[in-house]
Amino acid sequence: MAGTWLLGPGGRTDAAPPLAVLVAVDDGDVDVEASLAELARLADTDGVAVADTVVQRREHPDPATYVGSGTVRTLQEVLERTGASLVVCDDELSPAQVRTLEERTGARVVDRTALILDVFAEHARSSEGRTQVELAQIAYQLPRLRGRGAQMSRIGGGRVAGGAGIGVRGPGEMRLESERRRLRRRAGELRRRTRDIAARRERTRTRRQRDRVPSVAITGYTNAGKSALLNRLTAAEVEVRDELFATLDPTVRRLVVDGSAFTVTDTVGFVRNLPHQLVDAFRSTLEEVVGADLVVHVVDASAPDAMAQVTTVRGVLHEIGASHLPEVLVLNKVDVAPAEWVDALRRAYPGAPAVSALTGEGVPELRHLLARRVRELSAAHGHPAGSEDQQDEERQDVVVDLREGSARGAEGVTR
Repeated sequence: MAGTWLLGPGGRTDAAPPLAVLVAVDDGDVDVEASLAELARLADTDGVAVADTVVQRREHPDPATYVGSGTVRTLQEVLERTGASLVVCDDELSPAQVRTLEERTGARVVDRTALILDVFAEHARSSEGRTQVELAQIAYQLPRLRGRGAQMSRIGGGRVAGGAGIGVRGPGEMRLESERRRLRRRAGELRRRTRDIAARRERTRTRRQRDRVPSVAITGYTNAGKSALLNRLTAAEVEVRDELFATLDPTVRRLVVDGSAFTVTDTVGFVRNLPHQLVDAFRSTLEEVVGADLVVHVVDASAPDAMAQVTTVRGVLHEIGASHLPEVLVLNKVDVAPAEWVDALRRAYPGAPAVSALTGEGVPELRHLLARRVRELSAAHGHPAGSEDQQDEERQDVVVDLREGSARGAEGVTR
């Protein structure tokens, strides 16, 4: 269900999903059709119905209204024709762009970052996930409070309204400063929580390293089938849904293959233009990838832009400091992918195993491949991979579901 990030303080009714018009600037650098398709999928995941799309070809977004004045008029006509009350832009906008475009169109305007944050907020289930999402939302909100200043100042006039001197603050500005202080205090509390989360994760990783338990991190584009693959590999029962960012909380399970034991971690998925606020807030979660011995990069072979998704994921891995890790790239969903697409991907990524997490095709071979790679890496690091007998006593310590606190109540996410 769409929250106040999309609809404003008034929220939404349960009668029907809000209607939105998607807007994009095509600068020729990206596949705008694929990007808009993903934006539509994000909107659908968040409970927003897409009424139409508006695209303008130009080298750079307009600094005032994102799209040019002519396209703004076209957008106004589309909004009137469709009855949509929401505009979703396929880039991160400045506060001034949002404010001006709202004034010109009379519709609520949100950008790609706000939409992704709203999806994350809806899917955050554990206390840890909610903490990280709320911190990201506050990081997004703070520099944009200026955009609400004029609206707040209308309550009692701005600094120069009604003949008041320039140094006199109106009630609107005082409310703005009060809100800014409140958010900063809340951000401080959340940062302390995330430090505690990071410390707990580090203790867990240190224990695994001390016990010489190799770790494998499953990563990839959102909805590539990471959780389904974890379930198929380890007989886990992680919730699997056909939607973007269905899994935010990392889950660790133990796998024993050919006498070698190691842990397998399912992590949050990536997306184009992943908001830097989320990368920063989820740093402790992403450290599960950074601290792994081996990365399993899951690719949706049925996606038309699969190779672009690989580039996006590798870009995020570089951003978080994990690009140096050994990688096993896995082509998933081969049961539904066109054969010629799978063949093209195999040529592009020689040696990549092809599997179906849904049917189990190729999964036994993948298990043996992972076990072999883990043994090779352990030998290269100067210690043998853990055996099942050696690790029986530590099993309860090593096999951990990192969704600690999921049953505890969490304070509401800032929306």
